[in-house]
Amino acid sequence: MTIRVLVADDQELIRTGLRMILDAQPGISVVGEAADGRAAVRMARELAPDVCLFDIRMPELDGLEATRLLAGPGVAEPMAVVVVTTFDLDEYVHGALKAGARGFLLKDAGPELLTQAVRAAANGEALIAPNVTVRLLAAFADARPASPHAPLVDPLTAREEEVLLTVARGLTNVEIAAELHISLSTVKTHLASLMAKLGARNRVEMAMWAYETHRIPT
Repeated sequence: MTIRVLVADDQELIRTGLRMILDAQPGISVVGEAADGRAAVRMARELAPDVCLFDIRMPELDGLEATRLLAGPGVAEPMAVVVVTTFDLDEYVHGALKAGARGFLLKDAGPELLTQAVRAAANGEALIAPNVTVRLLAAFADARPASPHAPLVDPLTAREEEVLLTVARGLTNVEIAAELHISLSTVKTHLASLMAKLGARNRVEMAMWAYETHRIPT
């Protein structure tokens, strides 16, 4: 099935470039473009795309608020949102992820990483690029005020701890299965258990929890 993508960015040149890259990929089609956050939210609700690719800084509504409206807490059927930013906007990224984004990219990420992010989001996963996103997550974890997490009602098993660390490193389900020598269905079972125990809605929130609880050396 074709992955239907909505692109939102206030710069026409950026939108055109993203459309050209994505439309050139097999199984991906850009079904709409928006120049501001309010239009992006309206079009997302009208078109019901598989993945929304949003810039952080947009007029009317920024990418953070647009993400919250489409994928945030309380949204009955959250959409898959990937936010696109530049490195100097990292102060917004933590908020975007908390708002429900499945991941984020830098604008100079390149066609391959962009395509991977869209496919991952469409598959219910999240692109956490080791050279970008993981570093930023770690920085946010270090910068946030100390607020210890309450002990888990149901502690993680040793295997769940291993799976959690692979998620925080940005591995996909297939890569986790290969590294831990377990089946793909077992990976999915562990991920479902982790989300339930942590109260996380997606892989990004699991990765953030791993950093915030200092399970990943920074």
